[in-house]
Amino acid sequence: MKEKGIRPTAARILVLRKLSELMRPASLSELEIELETLDRSTIFRSLSLLLEHHAIHAFEDGSGSMKYEICRSHSETCAIGERHIHFFCEVCHQTTCLTDIKIPVASLPEGYTVDSINYTVKGVCPACNQKRL
Repeated sequence: MKEKGIRPTAARILVLRKLSELMRPASLSELEIELETLDRSTIFRSLSLLLEHHAIHAFEDGSGSMKYEICRSHSETCAIGERHIHFFCEVCHQTTCLTDIKIPVASLPEGYTVDSINYTVKGVCPACNQKRL
């Protein structure tokens, strides 16, 4: 957190630790269940500050809620070329990071500037596919 210019507080440490432990993106509601000692507004404020300082990423995965994950970049901001795609399982509703597959950078017409790209693939995960057989 100090590298990102964030003053570590108990709540921020708990939120980051939980995101790290989960090893997958999590929604505010999921974090609220996991972090019983923190209320929703404290978690939301922590997430907002962590987003502002590029310590975490937020993206929409098609589930209807924003998902959050730790930024693993060592630079001040995470370049789009360093980002990976996500897979949303339409059966179990889990979002998985596909860290080995980078987001393709779109070549936009002159005058456009890219701030972020959300790349989510939807389908059925391997575990749910096995249950179908």
